Amino acid sequence: MSITAERKTELVKEYARSEGDTGSPEVQVAILTERIRNLTEHMREHKHDFHSRRGLLVMVGQRRRLLDYLKKKEQGRYDSLIQQLGLRR
Repeated sequence: MSITAERKTELVKEYARSEGDTGSPEVQVAILTERIRNLTEHMREHKHDFHSRRGLLVMVGQRRRLLDYLKKKEQGRYDSLIQQLGLRR
């Protein structure tokens, strides 16, 4: 369900704005998106896992807030990020 340390490191390298960047909105959204995709697959098999469903909704809300922040701060970065991740909206 969660992502491996190697996969997280790959995401940080791919979406980091500079060397050593782990906290930018782009990196955080990329990691959350990976976790959301993994949990969505889990939910397809385990439809009655309501605790995981709540965690999924919390992660989706957190990602939405980060994307709203990024859109407010710099529209171009927001547009390129949602295109890279294949997100709607």
